[in-house]
Amino acid sequence: MTNIIVALPRLEDAKGVKNVLVKNGFQVTGICTTGAQAVSWADGLNDGIVICSYKLTDMVYSQLQEYLPRGFEMLLMASDRFLSQCAGEGIVCLAMPLKVPDLVSTVAMLEEGIVRRRRKARLQPRPRSSEEAAVIKEAKELLMDRNHMTEEEAHRYLQKCSMDSGTNLGETALMVLSMMK
Repeated sequence: MTNIIVALPRLEDAKGVKNVLVKNGFQVTGICTTGAQAVSWADGLNDGIVICSYKLTDMVYSQLQEYLPRGFEMLLMASDRFLSQCAGEGIVCLAMPLKVPDLVSTVAMLEEGIVRRRRKARLQPRPRSSEEAAVIKEAKELLMDRNHMTEEEAHRYLQKCSMDSGTNLGETALMVLSMMK
């Protein structure tokens, strides 16, 4: 589920937006009336959506966006007069008065973008630590010396053993070193 924080200057309005979202299958993590509260909620989370108005009790939307952690999208709800002045990367705008289908479809679109970003990040290969890289290099060198392999052959051998045993390359390199030394 995507974390959704509703930050509006009037608590009743925030509760109303939360109720609409919950009725449409979204999970609202928190509601608040200040930018500081929204940032506090967001600091404990990896990513999500902050739904806010042009001005909160302690800051305007652009300040809130600056303070939000990376990974958060902002949905700004304001009148047409303010929306014409609003610009910024990572800000999606909705005109007031709010139409429920517009809110629901926009939040769904933002949520899909966050899910897509999570999936893409999960598929990225994990960077190796310098210690792990050194162990892999040492195992390849040992295989090259003892078994007269090229570096590519040694690397492929480690990869195959890693896949066959269900361990990562670093653990496999450690096993090879412990068996061959």
